[in-house]
Amino acid sequence: VQATVTIDIERCKGCMLCIPVCPPRVLAMSDAVNRKGYRYPLLEDGCTGCELCAKVCPDFCFEVFRAPRAPRGAEATP
Repeated sequence: VQATVTIDIERCKGCMLCIPVCPPRVLAMSDAVNRKGYRYPLLEDGCTGCELCAKVCPDFCFEVFRAPRAPRGAEATP
């Protein structure tokens, strides 16, 4: 599954709940701060789209997007 996450860094309060809950470990806290003065998570390659970051975030900073899978038995055509 190809997936990605968008992060509203200005909404983030730097609680870091998302970091340990991420199974592929693709979230890391920034060194920079947002306008409120909080560090925020950065997304590295390898997101699986599990949505745990979005589920644990108390400030609703995450939006998860997954690419649709081809139906079983469907073959790609050139």
